[in-house]
Amino acid sequence: MAHKKNSTVRKRKFSLNPLVWLWRIFFWGFCAIVLLQLWFLAQIAVWTHVNPSNTSFMQTRLNEVRKTDPGFQLKQDWVPYDKISLNLKRAVIAAEDSGFMQHKGVEMAAIELAIKRNARRGRVTHGGSTITQQLAKNLFLTGKRSYIRKGQELVIALMIEALWDKRRILEVYLNVVEWGNGVYGAQAAAKHHFGVNAVQLSSYQAARMAGMLPAPRYFDQRKNSPFLARKTGTLQRRMYQVTVPK
Repeated sequence: MAHKKNSTVRKRKFSLNPLVWLWRIFFWGFCAIVLLQLWFLAQIAVWTHVNPSNTSFMQTRLNEVRKTDPGFQLKQDWVPYDKISLNLKRAVIAAEDSGFMQHKGVEMAAIELAIKRNARRGRVTHGGSTITQQLAKNLFLTGKRSYIRKGQELVIALMIEALWDKRRILEVYLNVVEWGNGVYGAQAAAKHHFGVNAVQLSSYQAARMAGMLPAPRYFDQRKNSPFLARKTGTLQRRMYQVTVPK
């Protein structure tokens, strides 16, 4: 009888073990996710007044290119908000996020539309991202398309909107966004494409730079693209209809 009782106890312990392990995995996984979000939040809080020196996108690109070109260096020169042409601010908002001043970091209508388009195509090709979401992705994430990454992007975007004003969001975005192979930020881009400082960009130059987004490396190699020329003209007409942070 004692042998049977011990056998029954062992069976019960064994039957409980998978549930215990599942609970532990869930618990520690949840803790890891919370800690990751707190790390993102802490970084964003620091960058409220301190300019980020690097981004996830920059580091990823640098690692990729250095596999074949070990001496490759990124081009980026941080400039304050007031040293960036008003033309570029208007053109980028017109091109990337016309509702930038109104939304809280996320536009659900745009996301719902992107989901429908992705469903029709059977893969993730559209994201419906605002400038804040694009900044979140650039700062912390990768270019890999997935709904998990999109969810994390949304969370980070809401954190950014909670801690930064629109002026700071646009300032950081314009200083870290890619504008050519290894060319990041408005100042380096203005020098690279037109040989001027970011504050000197004309309406045409600004519209052309904004038109290169979100495929700057592609258009950097196709400067005479008819599509880019048409988009530049469209943005020149639209850019004065948007509001920018003061």
